[in-house]
Amino acid sequence: MLKRCGRRLLLALAGALLACLLVLTADPPPPSLPAERGRRALRSLAGPARAALAAPVMGAAGAAGPGALAREVHSLSEYFSLLTRARRDAGPPPGAAPRPADGHPRTLAEPLAPRDVFIAVKTTKKFHRARLDLLLETWISRHKEMTFIFTDGEDEALARHTGNVVITNCSAAHSRQALSCKMAVEYDRFIESGRKWFCHVDDDNYVNMRALLRLLASYPHTRDVYIGKPSLDRPIQATERVSENKVRPVHFWFATGGAGFCISRGLALKMSPWASGGHFMSTAERIRLPDDCTIGYIVEALLGVPLIRSGLFHSHLENLQQVPTSELHKQVTLSYGMFENKRNAVHMKGPFSVEADPSRTCDAHSAAPSPLPALCLPLGSQTRLEKKTTLSSLI
Repeated sequence: MLKRCGRRLLLALAGALLACLLVLTADPPPPSLPAERGRRALRSLAGPARAALAAPVMGAAGAAGPGALAREVHSLSEYFSLLTRARRDAGPPPGAAPRPADGHPRTLAEPLAPRDVFIAVKTTKKFHRARLDLLLETWISRHKEMTFIFTDGEDEALARHTGNVVITNCSAAHSRQALSCKMAVEYDRFIESGRKWFCHVDDDNYVNMRALLRLLASYPHTRDVYIGKPSLDRPIQATERVSENKVRPVHFWFATGGAGFCISRGLALKMSPWASGGHFMSTAERIRLPDDCTIGYIVEALLGVPLIRSGLFHSHLENLQQVPTSELHKQVTLSYGMFENKRNAVHMKGPFSVEADPSRTCDAHSAAPSPLPALCLPLGSQTRLEKKTTLSSLI
């Protein structure tokens, strides 16, 4: 009885072993339909990515070769690993913010002189003394040929200071209609100027002209370039009126006017159907949003040109204390104001105390190798000290 059971057990084991050998040596079955679909999807992903990465990248140190993703990928993890490696080798795609940091200058694309840039400073008459005088005595004083003041009221003292004053005939109110009215005038004056770049700033912005020219020179002015800093961490959601009784949702990024933004002439000309000759205000009414939002709407939603987000522009809507002191000389714009009910300005060391110079504008300007403006002299007890400041290369 035991011998018979032992023989049966041995035969069963031998049969199982033979079956295993047959399975291992036989040809593998064709992939199932879902697996084949998945591989086709991976190949379709690799195709466009390969084409995009093989395309030349303006200003990049090197470009990915045509075979960057040429070999077949068999899994999502392998695909994304290859894609990450190829992107790292290729540099930023066209239209994206340049490396090493978002919105930082790249290699020189074209020579740029101060007369090539049109800087529009938006203000209102009630802030001429409180805000604008400080700018006129500091950074504007050295760059009058490229700076134009857009305001809503006559001012003889302002006219004597600079000839580039534009009376917009817009309301002095801080409404979306009044703001859009001024932006419309800014746009038309820029187009008439024939200059290569349009930059908009507010009357509480300090502009580092050297950093601005360095940044703009890394982009051809004939290309579609819209660069600035959004105040939101996501695209704005708006309602677009397409007819008398019909609206539709629309979303887009926009650069806040409080930090300043720049637009190339090539892109500005394409904006003309929605921005020139008074059309800007009617376009703003379609989405019922202020001027800077309307710029983003025209550029991103209507023209399909993405905003290049840059960390070099700063407004009073952010915590300016977080701007590293060692990086201040690289920033394009600075600002000041209140943030979370506290004084908000960059942290820097200079000849003026915080109480004397709360905006830090005089300290920033004092780093330049020229006499301090008269407006700043009464603020400090020293006129020309040996200034050891991190902004030694500013302006």
